[in-house]
Formats: sequence, C-alpha cells, structure tokens
Amino acid sequence: MTLAERIEAAAASPDAVPGAEARAAFEDLKRGLNDGSIRAAEKEGGRWIARPWVKRGILLGFRIGALSETLAGSGFPFFDKDTMPLKALTVGSGVRIVPGGTAVRDGCYVARGVTIMPPAYVNIGAYVDEGTLIDSHALVGSCAQVGRRVHISAAAQIGGVIEPVGALPVVIEDDVLVGGNCGIYEGAIVHERAVLASGVILTGGTPVYDLVRGEEYRKAPGRPLEIPAGAVVVPGARAIREGKGKDWGLSLQTPVIVKYRDAKTDASAALEDAIR
Repeated sequence: MTLAERIEAAAASPDAVPGAEARAAFEDLKRGLNDGSIRAAEKEGGRWIARPWVKRGILLGFRIGALSETLAGSGFPFFDKDTMPLKALTVGSGVRIVPGGTAVRDGCYVARGVTIMPPAYVNIGAYVDEGTLIDSHALVGSCAQVGRRVHISAAAQIGGVIEPVGALPVVIEDDVLVGGNCGIYEGAIVHERAVLASGVILTGGTPVYDLVRGEEYRKAPGRPLEIPAGAVVVPGARAIREGKGKDWGLSLQTPVIVKYRDAKTDASAALEDAIR
C-alpha cells in the first residue's frame, strides 16, 4: 500500500487499523512533510491543488496522540499530543531562529535560509521555502504554502486550513511582500511578486477591486480568491448602498489593487540579504 492508502485506511476505519500501524503511517507522513517531499497542496498545470489525504493524515495524528508534557529547549513546559512535538532543527538545518519564544511544530517544511523572528509560530503541514523571513508575532498556519523570498511582516497572519480536508490552504507564492498586521485566510492565493500593504485582510467573503484592470475578484464555488501576480493591494472601503447602512453613511472594508509592481515598488520591497 502507498502511504496515501495507509493514511486513508486508518482515517476511514480507526477501529479496524491497529494503533501501531496508524502511528507508523502518521510518522511516515511527518517525515515527508518535514523534508518537503509531501505537501498539503501543490501546483499542477498552473493551478494549486489540495491533497486531502495529507490533511486526513494530520487529523489522524491528533486523534491517535495522547496528551503529554514536553520541555522546549529553554526548559519551558508545554502540553500537547505526543504525536505533535516541536520540529527537530539543528545548526545544520540552516534555519535562523532568533531567541524569544518562537515555536515550529514537527511535520512542516522550513527550508535553508529561512529566518524567523520572535515570537512566531509555524504549524504542522506548513511549507516555507528558501529565503523567507517570518517576522515577530507572525503566524504561518497549518498547511499554508509559502514560497521563496517571501517577507511576512510583523503581526501578519497566514491562516491555516486543516479542515474541511478538501479545502485549499492559503498559498503565498514567491517574492510576495505581506505587510504588517495583514490577514490572509480561507484558502486565498497571493500570486508571485504581489505586495500587500499593512492592514490588508483577504477572506473568502471579501471582494477585491482592481482599479487598474477594472476587475473584481471574489471567491466562488470551486475557485479561491486570487490576487494577481505583481498586484499592489491596499486597504480600502466600499459604501453600503441600501438600508440603514446607506442612511448612516457606513462603508465596509475591502482590499483595493491600486497599481502593479514597477521599479519604484521593487526598490521599496527589496529584501536585505545581509540579515539572512
């Protein structure tokens, strides 16, 4: 049986699969997630595709784990499922983790050259590629896919999507700049070289207005919200046009694409290699 088949069997009939077999399948899954050979979502033919069996495997790990006490490197205790320890990173991993309370969960891929400022959290199933900077108070949620040379600024939240298992996780492609206090949720895709200004919130229920191309982007059945490559997105507002909201002069928050990257944007968004 393939690993996917073993995971599916254990997830579908937990009482029929011996506990040792289920745990072995989960540990094999974690090894693949740790080295990046297994991903919760992958790009095929220009489209991002979720791998539901991977998410089922992660949920299996939660179900079969027993609550236990573990000591972090500083001796600080935490209490979690014994299947979900911290990721075993060493100097040889080539990942720079600055002291101050960061946690990276076992079962995620963190490539060489990644820098993580404190405190930050990277959850199981996440994939973080080379040269990415995760700044203070930032989250990379479960199964989120983050590309190369991405800057995730302070207090930004890259939401996780562990369930439903068929849902696409949040995807941040190469060379994206995510500004401070941004929130990216519900399987949104931010394509390469896009820039999200501080405070931009992307969700499945919020439209994005492209002033340059005259387009409106929304999440639809079977299609995630997508930010085009190179788009520069800022927080905006749209007026409520009926009912009490109109009478009271209220508006709703909505992201707005005001331009696409040019030489000036590239200069302001350039990453500094010296800190990596």
